[in-house]
Amino acid sequence: MDNSMFLGIDLGTSAVKVLLIDDDEQVRAEASCPVAEGVLEPPHSEQQPAQWIRSIETALDEIAATRPGAFGAVQAIGLSGHMHGAVLVDKQGEVLRPCIMWDDGRSVAQCKTLTRKADFTGIGGNLVMAGFTAPKLLWVAENEPEIFGKIHKVLLPKDYVRYWLTGEYWAEMSDASGTLWLDVAARRWSERLLGACGLTTDHMARLVEGTEATGTLLPHLANRWGFPKTTIVAGGAGDNAASACGMGVVADGASISLGTSGVVFAPTKTFAPQTGQAVHAFCHAAPGTWHQMGVILSAASCLEWLADLFGHSVADLLSALPHTVTRPATVQFQPHLTGVRTPYNNPLATASFLFLNSDTTKSDLVQATLEGVAFALRDCTAALASAGTRIETAYTVGGGARSEAWLQIISNVTGIELALPENSHNGAAIGAARLAMAAAHGGDISYITRKVKTLRSVAPEAGMHAAYEDAYHSYRAQYKGQTEIATPS
Repeated sequence: MDNSMFLGIDLGTSAVKVLLIDDDEQVRAEASCPVAEGVLEPPHSEQQPAQWIRSIETALDEIAATRPGAFGAVQAIGLSGHMHGAVLVDKQGEVLRPCIMWDDGRSVAQCKTLTRKADFTGIGGNLVMAGFTAPKLLWVAENEPEIFGKIHKVLLPKDYVRYWLTGEYWAEMSDASGTLWLDVAARRWSERLLGACGLTTDHMARLVEGTEATGTLLPHLANRWGFPKTTIVAGGAGDNAASACGMGVVADGASISLGTSGVVFAPTKTFAPQTGQAVHAFCHAAPGTWHQMGVILSAASCLEWLADLFGHSVADLLSALPHTVTRPATVQFQPHLTGVRTPYNNPLATASFLFLNSDTTKSDLVQATLEGVAFALRDCTAALASAGTRIETAYTVGGGARSEAWLQIISNVTGIELALPENSHNGAAIGAARLAMAAAHGGDISYITRKVKTLRSVAPEAGMHAAYEDAYHSYRAQYKGQTEIATPS
């Protein structure tokens, strides 16, 4: 057991990360590979599942080449992945069409239909949103009936990876919660909610907890990379729940993620829905645990978008900021490049810069972008507070967490002290590996409840927190004003 290894595979929107850790959670090898993103115009967003597999293969090949024999002591593999995607396979396990992704907004009309047809908020515990899986399937039924008629299984993205690894169909609770077909309180598929989309439980993978084993690695894959034939694959978790497991945020605590999207995440002792402000209430990755999330669809992606406009790197943009931000920007940014979930549930919301004039500089636009995302995260913390979850401290993870300036702005805007954990950029992969450890030890949840070490903390500055109050309320007023102009009565 002293030489046991555990592998975490995190399927991200833009890249796959593979992480190998030992019993002491020391990283022994890691690799990443980009994922080719779709080229469809918004609100459509799709990716080819075959590309995910190629990226995982490339990452595994890289570790095998640089660390020969590295996989020989792997006991278990854990999975993490972006949520809500719809991978449709036929009876032969062949993919019927590209995966409709989490940030796809084409199913607005279907959301209205499903809201009328069944009690999704009462059973599923969440509003019917275009990003979730259920309305995507109704869209397929209405617009691609031939494909719909061939569906054997509907799989979530990481569960398609599981099928490739094991040849078996399994789904775990945290990810399944984001389909809108799960009875979240009872932790089982709802025939009634599936029926509203023309589906049955036969179309779904078997459910399992994230800390449990779901199958064994297929022999040809074990032989290719030198895994033991007994290597198991754990249930795993959706990306945000996996990141939480990587930090020990399971029974308590909180986290703020600054990835492509932005997420405020907090465990709850019971299933605690709050649909009035589009709070997500899902199962967590361990038995008998749940969590709440506030979600914004564009976070670090806003900065990447701005960098592309200027033809610079993100690092170059951030260098345009003053060394210390001493006041809110005179410009404001609404960060809704792909719509908004919490608190407005508006997939058609758009982004905008406000209060531009001839004196506006690149530095102003960069600061406004960082502040706009921070204001949106404060919307999320306020929504969670309305659901009974108040956050004073939180871990922060994701690529955006590498910017000290951004962390300080978020802390000042939200009033939350932010802690930067070890391996913050690998949070979901670490969580997936921890879930693999739990599954290898009979589902022992102690492997995912251990708090991670903190490298440093960023506390709110009293003067700046007060200074951002007016700016935040102006931001909220401007969103409502823009919406009223865009959708006249």
